[in-house]
Amino acid sequence: MKGLVVVGTLAVLLVALTGCVSPVGAPIMGAIYTDVMGPGAVNDLTAGFSKVGQAKATGIIFVATGDASINTAAKSVGITKIHHVDVEYMSILGVYGEVTTTVYGQ
Repeated sequence: MKGLVVVGTLAVLLVALTGCVSPVGAPIMGAIYTDVMGPGAVNDLTAGFSKVGQAKATGIIFVATGDASINTAAKSVGITKIHHVDVEYMSILGVYGEVTTTVYGQ
């Protein structure tokens, strides 16, 4: 009986914690592990993309930090004309997650 209570408690905790840092907006999510790339935006197809900038935000359980904005990614390498943007989503059991924004432009 005691083992059943422990297993039940662990199951409830797992369900409660799952999704706490799951990346919102990911094109598809895995329950255990997610590592997918999705489209961000297309701005100026006439601009080249000789520069590539990245920005990242991370989260663990109930705390998330970082700046994965397009603006931060563009400024990191001096992009003034954005060609397109990709976004990568990674999550492990909803306990740890990362969002990386990649900006291509000149």
